[in-house]
Parts: sequence; structure tokens; C-alpha cells
Amino acid sequence: MMTSVDTDLIRVLADPLRLRIVTLLAKETLCTTHLVEETGARQTNLSNHLRVLREAGVVETEPCGRYTYYRLRPDVIDRLADRFADLAESARTAADNKRACP
Repeated sequence: MMTSVDTDLIRVLADPLRLRIVTLLAKETLCTTHLVEETGARQTNLSNHLRVLREAGVVETEPCGRYTYYRLRPDVIDRLADRFADLAESARTAADNKRACP
């Protein structure tokens, strides 16, 4: 069953730029400058999206001099993947269940 936390996480990841950021961070730890180069987004826009991802617990930060590096938290993605796997399994087992109309 999806919880409100799961639903909030899905909303966070539903934004195309945030999903692109998460996809990039799944491959390597990057700083804001790298993410600006990779996405073509403006730095202020990117920083706002990174704040949302950080507040949702999807990414964590690592200060390095004047730069901040971002790293994806795979446990959060695993938890969401498990929820979707549960939904898929439920759909498979319920395929033959049909509620009669009144």
C-alpha cells in the first residue's frame, strides 16, 4: 500500500528536470556546476530542484571547498521500487477479480 510519504516522493520525482537530475546522480556524484552543464538548466532553477530533492531525502550533499556535491540515496529509490513491485504483484494476482456492477 502506498503511504503519503511514497506519494510525496512520486510527486517529487514526477518533475522532468528532477528525474533527469536523479538519473545523472545514479551514475556519479556531481556538483551543481556539472549538473548545470549536463541539464542546461539555469543555476538558480537547478538549485531549487536540488533543494526539493534534498528535503525529500532523495539526495545528500557533501561540501567540498566552495562546491557542493550531490549523491543519490539508493535506499530511497529501492523503497519506492519495492512499493511499485508490490503494486505489480497485486495487479497480477487480482487480474481475475472483477467486482460486479450493482
